[in-house]
Amino acid sequence: MTAPLRLSVLDLIPVRSGQTSSQAMTASVGLAQLADTLGYTRYWYAEHHNMPSVASTTPPVLIAATAAKTERIRVGSGGVMLPNHAPLVVAEQFAALEALAPGRIDLGIGRAPGSDPVITQLLRISGPTADVDRFPDHIADIQALIHPGGAALRMTSGSEYTVHATPAAASVPTIWLLGSSDYSARLAASHGLPYVFAYHFSGDGIEAALELYRSNYTPSAEHPEPQTFLTLNVSVAPTAEEARRRALPQMRAMARLRTGRPLSVLETVEDSENSGRDTATDELVAAMEKRWVIGAPDAAGQAIRQLASRYGVDEVMVSPISGAFASDPLDATPGRAQTLELLAGELL
Repeated sequence: MTAPLRLSVLDLIPVRSGQTSSQAMTASVGLAQLADTLGYTRYWYAEHHNMPSVASTTPPVLIAATAAKTERIRVGSGGVMLPNHAPLVVAEQFAALEALAPGRIDLGIGRAPGSDPVITQLLRISGPTADVDRFPDHIADIQALIHPGGAALRMTSGSEYTVHATPAAASVPTIWLLGSSDYSARLAASHGLPYVFAYHFSGDGIEAALELYRSNYTPSAEHPEPQTFLTLNVSVAPTAEEARRRALPQMRAMARLRTGRPLSVLETVEDSENSGRDTATDELVAAMEKRWVIGAPDAAGQAIRQLASRYGVDEVMVSPISGAFASDPLDATPGRAQTLELLAGELL
């Protein structure tokens, strides 16, 4: 019998035509509750800014709301974009979350901006904490701040000043480093931290990154062995045709992003199918179809297992990108729920 594969969820909280942010967030929390009952391992929110089709701007707020509405599943960030925030603020937020939901909080950290250059400047006006070159130091700061011993600052007088993230939880959140490059893989290895490759964003370089991470890994007390998984865009439906139709709005939105066109809320399936065609969009959509997992349950389950085996991971975090038909309710997400249910039937 094939061993179960751990499945998790990455949520950007998509906002579709005619839907408010409130309705999109209600749908997201409902999806997290479904993932909880189905046996998914973790549910992470991504940090993105100034994108009409994405409502996941504040992972800590969303994590708190979701942890309160779920029972078992781990909840976390995928990720907090650290250069946008002071390390002490991040440490305190996640210490508080760990105190609210002990043993269930993940702190996934990235160094990308999560938005366009203008928004990045607005987020990073806080001075030296926004220095991307100090990213490794800030990771070390957070590691120290969330642990019981805290971090010690050397004062000009020569004395030490101890800083703790408060409230002090009885346990600490698990820190993960996120990335799609050699840089993040090496940093995670040197700090003895788990590492996640953002395959959903770009599959290029995954073999090299994972090899660098595993071969250079420095064991830590919390993580004596390297631990990694990959993220993956997925749309699953009873038929391959429906899965492809539901994936089309997200693929078209990604094509607009990559061609520098104005962003908008997600189209419905019908609007995507009835929109005008152009060569650039069609070529990008065709490329996404090859890398994303889009299909009926058996084929999708087999494809995910093959990817997990190829890259040596025993967990895959799926981003359920199934879009909505015009008749779907605004405060729920039937297509994404269907993806999670059908995958659970195949893999959990």
